[in-house]
Amino acid sequence: MKIGTTWFIALSMALGCGASASPLPEKSPDLGIAEATVRVGAQEVHYLHAGADATTVVLIHGWPESSREWRYLIPRLARRYRVIAPDLRGIGGTSEPSPEYAKAALARDIHELVVTLGSRRVFLIGHDIGGIVAYAYGRLYPAEVKGVAILDIPIPGTKPWDDVSASPHAWHYGFHQQKPLAEKLIAGRQFMYFRSFIDAHAVHPEAITDQDVEAYAAAYGSPASLTAGFELYRAFGADIVFGSTHREPIDLPILLAGADHSVSSLEPAQAEALRQLGVRNVQVATIPDSGHYVAEENPEATADVIETFIRDTP
Repeated sequence: MKIGTTWFIALSMALGCGASASPLPEKSPDLGIAEATVRVGAQEVHYLHAGADATTVVLIHGWPESSREWRYLIPRLARRYRVIAPDLRGIGGTSEPSPEYAKAALARDIHELVVTLGSRRVFLIGHDIGGIVAYAYGRLYPAEVKGVAILDIPIPGTKPWDDVSASPHAWHYGFHQQKPLAEKLIAGRQFMYFRSFIDAHAVHPEAITDQDVEAYAAAYGSPASLTAGFELYRAFGADIVFGSTHREPIDLPILLAGADHSVSSLEPAQAEALRQLGVRNVQVATIPDSGHYVAEENPEATADVIETFIRDTP
């Protein structure tokens, strides 16, 4: 939306903020971030959008976040590109058309949204679980993707994924897969759990305010949306099969960008693992001075990495 010269987001439950939450930060005097909900087949998809350039950039959030995760990057990227940032199925303002949370299914959701909105050849930027969705999208629709950037997450079905999954830092993988125990323990305590989780994985937790965490807690506030968040983890078995069995050669440019205080040291090994799976064009980058939540902890450096990748992709 654009009113005068001010960036803003209308407050709404669809954004996961609730009536009392604060608007997203002001970033630019020229462009506005809008929000919308569109029916895509049997699904209602809530998304943020800005910009109008012919090149479309799709931003895919991670857990425990929503499309709000990209609030700092959307204004900058929209200066040059059309930007779309949806909520994943079952989360925030997006409905659950079926109880399927394998990342290939979520990639199909995003693809149908992209087609509905009139785009085809897109850049996909995915953070955390959103990075796994972006990778699946690239594997399923390589001819319709200009490039994929995967931010601070290894790919299931590769050795770096196995190494991370076995580390103490990934204790939550197993916990989130406990159904219905995870829901019973976290329901009504989303803010406390998300705040503690973010603080433990961020170098600059102050970049994600209590108001932000309240918005994320609201995005997972209903019993169905809380379960949807945990189902992202319960589908890891299917994601491992997808990642390990898709070995067809592809020339799609893929960028692996890890935070310097998170998984950046694993990115060279991840790049080699993808090459062994047929990815011919893979590169790595480091996002400095950041923990896991790169788009919020260091949005300028994250935007630099993304824009460089897009600019350098033929």
